[in-house]
Amino acid sequence: MFRPALMPGETVLYRGWMLDGAGYRAFVDAVEGAGAWVMTSPEAYLAAHHLPRWAPLLADVTPETVCFTDLSDLSPQLEQLGWDGFFVKDFVKSLKTGAGSVITRSDQIGELLERMAHFRGQIEGGVCVRRMEHLDPASEARFFVRAGQAFSADGAGVPELVRLVAGRIPSPFFSVDIARRADGVWRVVEVGDGQVSDLVGWTLEQFMTVWEGA
Repeated sequence: MFRPALMPGETVLYRGWMLDGAGYRAFVDAVEGAGAWVMTSPEAYLAAHHLPRWAPLLADVTPETVCFTDLSDLSPQLEQLGWDGFFVKDFVKSLKTGAGSVITRSDQIGELLERMAHFRGQIEGGVCVRRMEHLDPASEARFFVRAGQAFSADGAGVPELVRLVAGRIPSPFFSVDIARRADGVWRVVEVGDGQVSDLVGWTLEQFMTVWEGA
């Protein structure tokens, strides 16, 4: 139910909690059933929301990533990668409680997945394993992209890396997080659907500038 009622033909932007693919599809069906339209289609939503959709498009500017849907025997597959460390998340989120999402040995993956299922309630889609890179957390910054145009929180210039990402992700509204690696190279840490992205580093007033003139 929508309050106030949607007007026929108007365009809707969702702003709220993360929805899985089925949940967002149900939302879209409800909007269209009321005669309105969504700005972000279900396909575009997952293009930024699910890591396996966007990581291949940014392989040259984000840490190496391997994704799995069969979770029955991951340890030997991680061992074959030969990495010094693994950052583990499902298709959407990492684990921020307990020991977190970083493991240094492949045989730690089973325990991590158990914690993930316990604390998150589910493992959405599958598991993505990212190669550890030494990134400066103090350098991390979030940007929003609307209709191919990137915006910064302070209105200052947008880094070239973010402009590059803006042209590669097939979504009308998404967020981009970047951070500086130890060697000084800027890397893409995360992409997310803008409708469910937190305002990390942004005030509500700054966020609304993304929509001025829309």
